[in-house]
Amino acid sequence: MKRIILIISISAFSFPLFAQNTVDQVLTEVEKNNTTLVALRKSVDAEKIRNKTGIYLQNPEVAFNYLWGSPSIIGNRTDFSISQTFDFPTAYGFKNQISDLKNEQTELEYQKQLKAILLKTSLVCYDLIYANALLAELRKRVEYAQSIAISYQLKFEKGETNILEYNKAQLNHLNISKELESIGIERNALLAELTGLNGGQAVDFTSSVFQITGVPMDFEQWYLLAEQKNPTLSWLKKEIEISLKQTGLNRAMVLPKLHAGYMSEKVVGQQFQGVTVGMTIPLWENKNKVKYAEANSQALESIAADNKIQFYNRLKALHTKTIALQKNVNEYRSSLVSYDSSELSKKALDQGEISLINYLMEFSLYYQSINKLLELERDMNKTMAELNQYM
Repeated sequence: MKRIILIISISAFSFPLFAQNTVDQVLTEVEKNNTTLVALRKSVDAEKIRNKTGIYLQNPEVAFNYLWGSPSIIGNRTDFSISQTFDFPTAYGFKNQISDLKNEQTELEYQKQLKAILLKTSLVCYDLIYANALLAELRKRVEYAQSIAISYQLKFEKGETNILEYNKAQLNHLNISKELESIGIERNALLAELTGLNGGQAVDFTSSVFQITGVPMDFEQWYLLAEQKNPTLSWLKKEIEISLKQTGLNRAMVLPKLHAGYMSEKVVGQQFQGVTVGMTIPLWENKNKVKYAEANSQALESIAADNKIQFYNRLKALHTKTIALQKNVNEYRSSLVSYDSSELSKKALDQGEISLINYLMEFSLYYQSINKLLELERDMNKTMAELNQYM
């Protein structure tokens, strides 16, 4: 029973007694240190500044003319003018609103990339938890296999067993030892990947227990919240808003542009000064821009509707898979405890009722069951991580 308790404690959904890290702590560090996110943050800040350019009045125009008269008796002429061109007033409102929406989109793009990197980090962490748990289990198996190998070596030296039984005991110890080494190599590779995600700063992630995470049973209610928080869908909503604002801007740009200013003219003995006004006649420059904006809005609405359907179906599949895996884990763990016969097999071996090969086969099956339980827990948590990235 002690062995059962030790094995089940590795895979039970509870906090580890001596855990040095949690997945949430690692995610916090990665969000702060990831070089891709740092670069993206700077790019986002620059993009926000760019979105605020080109939305103000055009530059004023200043002109100065100095003309020599001929014949010289008529004197020289001096002209000075300053003027300002204006789009139709509503255009500036639309430009400002579009720039604000683009900045919101830029931030949503950052959130999308952030969630992708944090999801990747979570998946690596769950692989590490699995590797750490399996390493702890394999260390115990190696220790136990070593004790059997030593025992059969002593028996062989005393002539109490044959060479076949002796070789089986040694091979069993060798196989488990090499499996332990392989998992150790895999763990080191995962730690290296985690270091890369953390901006090159090493993370000593030693947790070997999958934490309890609830799965909402009512998918429809959960989905409504996930839909509101999804950066991709929010980005598309902003894109539709931008397209509608662009339609309004294009309509405003079709209207005449105005310009006004001051002008003075000086000749010998005379001076003229006053205001100048004028406007452009919109005939060809903005042709079809309004039609394009309207057609683009309709296309974006179709794209958004399609993305929403795809998003719903993906989350529905992930939710169904997570519920099924959770049920599978609970049933598997319960059955593993009920059908454990490790103590009985040990007694049978000690009493000579079964051979070493039969004993090893019994324990091999039990070990496979423990490994399968850990794999199921890992897969369930990774699926849940994919599901929770939308929250």
